[in-house]
Amino acid sequence: MGVVQRREFLFGFALTGLPLFGADSKPASVRGKLVEGPAVVTKDGKRIQLTGDDPTLGVLRDKRVIAIADDFEADGQFTAADKFTINPIHTRALFTYHNGKKEMITYWCDVCYIRTYTPGKCWCCQDDTKLDLIDPDKVDKK
Repeated sequence: MGVVQRREFLFGFALTGLPLFGADSKPASVRGKLVEGPAVVTKDGKRIQLTGDDPTLGVLRDKRVIAIADDFEADGQFTAADKFTINPIHTRALFTYHNGKKEMITYWCDVCYIRTYTPGKCWCCQDDTKLDLIDPDKVDKK
């Protein structure tokens, strides 16, 4: 009987649309300098810890990205005033700005012509992928 009541309790939350377990599901973005940690330091000097799925963390820890991401942006949700969870890698939520232009962080294999969204070896030829910043408006977002 207790199990049924707990299920009804959780089911009731799902029906009302209220977030379970206090999660804040408001879409947001964070912007600033990407630093090791991983974290972002905003223009006003506030340090915000970043987290996400494993492929996203791979991008955040990529030394090539850290070196060029003086103006970095990520989409996700704040879980606390100084903690931000980035949307999953398949949502393509990682960007950097150069000369005022927004660019999506991607990786490219010159051998196989395969684009990925996290650093590592090409799944086809096993060659290292190269960091490749691209215009987010020119990517198929299906």
